[in-house]
Amino acid sequence: MVDVSAKPETARTARAQGSIRMSLAAFEAIRSHQIAKGDVLSVARLAGIMAAKKTADLVPLCHPLLLDDVQVDLSADAGLPGFRVESLVRTAGRTGVEMEAIVAATVALVTVYDMAKSADRGMVIGDISLIEKTGGKSGPYFAG
Repeated sequence: MVDVSAKPETARTARAQGSIRMSLAAFEAIRSHQIAKGDVLSVARLAGIMAAKKTADLVPLCHPLLLDDVQVDLSADAGLPGFRVESLVRTAGRTGVEMEAIVAATVALVTVYDMAKSADRGMVIGDISLIEKTGGKSGPYFAG
């Protein structure tokens, strides 16, 4: 791990995004709560939050952090068809929360896949990226 003990604590945030494309039938089944495993989007949201909290257990050399806020929002996009996810993570610390935001978005999408695979095994997860980060020595980052 990188030694961050000499760094000052600062407010840090990160936002990440991603998407999952699927058949129109699977998209409609999720939207109309017809998936046998339950409320896909609610479970995916919770899975993303839980994953952010476990990032250091999943990513080697990632610092364990106390998170102040984790938000995961999934929205329907008929143009895919599928769903988009955006995560927001906040903390006050010596290192950033980019990995926590990326893991939250990724696990939320993987959960959508797991819950809806009976409707469409050909779903495609993609476009996972960091879209913003603030705090720390390097300053803010905004994806162009």
